[in-house]
Parts: sequence; C-alpha cells; structure tokens
Amino acid sequence: MGLAPEGGEGGGGLTGYIVHHLTHNTITVAGDAGFHLDSWAIALGLGLLACLWLWLYARKATSGVPGKGQAFVELVVEFVDSQVKDTFHGDRRFIAPLALTIFVWVVFMNAMDLLPLDLPSATIAAVAGEQAAHHTFLRVVPTADVNTTFALSLTVFLLIIFYSIKVKGGWGFTKELFTAPFHAHGVLGKIVLAVPNLFLNLVEYLSKPVSLGMRLFGNMYAGELVFMLIAGLFMSWVTFLPGVLFQSVWAIFHILIILLQAFIFMVLTVVYLSMAHEHH
Repeated sequence: MGLAPEGGEGGGGLTGYIVHHLTHNTITVAGDAGFHLDSWAIALGLGLLACLWLWLYARKATSGVPGKGQAFVELVVEFVDSQVKDTFHGDRRFIAPLALTIFVWVVFMNAMDLLPLDLPSATIAAVAGEQAAHHTFLRVVPTADVNTTFALSLTVFLLIIFYSIKVKGGWGFTKELFTAPFHAHGVLGKIVLAVPNLFLNLVEYLSKPVSLGMRLFGNMYAGELVFMLIAGLFMSWVTFLPGVLFQSVWAIFHILIILLQAFIFMVLTVVYLSMAHEHH
C-alpha cells in the first residue's frame, strides 16, 4: 500500500516514484550477472518464519480443546490435506507436506504486498537518513520478482521429472516421450510418430514451470503496480483521503488474489505430480 510519491532514479513525480519502487537491490555475482539480494533475503526470511510458525504450533498442540492459533493452523493443514487427497491418490507422506509448505510460504511472500509501499524507504530514512533512502532500493514482495517464481516452478519441474523416472523407470520415461500421446502399432508408425510425440511431450513438460512461474509473477507484479499507481495519482494533500479509500478497497480485493494465487500454485503442483505418477 502506498503513502506518498517521492523522486526516484527515473526522475521526479510519478515516473520516478514507480521506477524507484520497481528497482531491486542488486549485487553482482559470477562476472556481470545480477543477483536480486532483496528478493532472496526476504523470501528466505519468510520461509524460515513460516516454518517456525508451523513448528511452534505443532510443538504445543494439545488433544483437548485447541486455542485460536492452534485451531487456525489445524484448519489450514486440514484444508491443504483435503485438497491433496482429492487430487493425488498415491502415497501422500511427501506430497502433503510439500503442498502445505508451498501454500504457506507463497501466502507469506504474497502478503508482503499489503505492507505500506513506502515503509522500507521510511525505515531506511529514519535509520540512515533521507539521502540513503533515496538511493537504496528494496522490493519487499519476492513473488513480484520473476526470478523467485521461476525458482519455485523449476523446483516443481525437477520433482515432476524425478517422480516420472521413479514411477516409470528411466527406460519407461524415455519410451513414453516417443510413444505418447499418439500410439502406433507397427514399427514404421512408431518411427513416424516419434518426433511429433517427443515435440508435444517437451512442450507439455516445459509449459508447466513457465505457466506456474508466470501466473504467480504476473498477478503479484500487477497488484504491486496498481498500489503504486493509486499512490501516485492521489499524491496531494487534497486527494489524500480518497487515496486512502482506494488503497484500502484495492488491498481488501488484493487479499483474495494473495490467497487465490497461493492456492492455484499449490493445487497445480499437486496435479502435475499426480500426472507424473500416471502411465499413458
């Protein structure tokens, strides 16, 4: 959520304000490659915080009447487990915890979009001064960074390949790439259809991480950008109250997007892993 526009590296006014808030805190690694330090650090911190939150309630869970916190955690766990149970019909001992981890972690990362947009700058200004705040970049929504969402989706992709080979075997997985979805009975027919089958299977496999990563990134990036535009359009004291109203309305609506995108990412992960267990 935005507070008040400020000048940025791209100039003053709304343009400079948006450019400043869309710039990552980047360090250079491996030659000229840029590494988004803010996305990595905040995502790591939120992941550890999510694990700590779940662990603390699991540690003090009781069989009696649960408190509000324990009841909420149990509700989340049961909700995720029911989704996995409806979608995945194999051994859920790894899949269910994976789905819970993805859902809670992505919700935590998405929820950073509800923080006041200028809070990082205000904090840096209070600690190090206005000049430091002006030249220090910090984006606090890791899922609004395509690198974060693709890192998540590529991890899911590797799990898909792993389970495909584990269930079907190395030869079975390779054979399926060339013999499905189009089946042929004769040797000549199998040879003719091998290339189209391989092409379609590669497109199917590669489209899964791309769709996972881009869907989450696109929605969170757009939501972050809307907060910036609202803050920039209502930048004067005269329009401050309408700006607060619009920001609040968008924030309430954005809560649905935050939860929905985490749910979609989790469900699609389970669906893709379920498909990896199936034979064509």
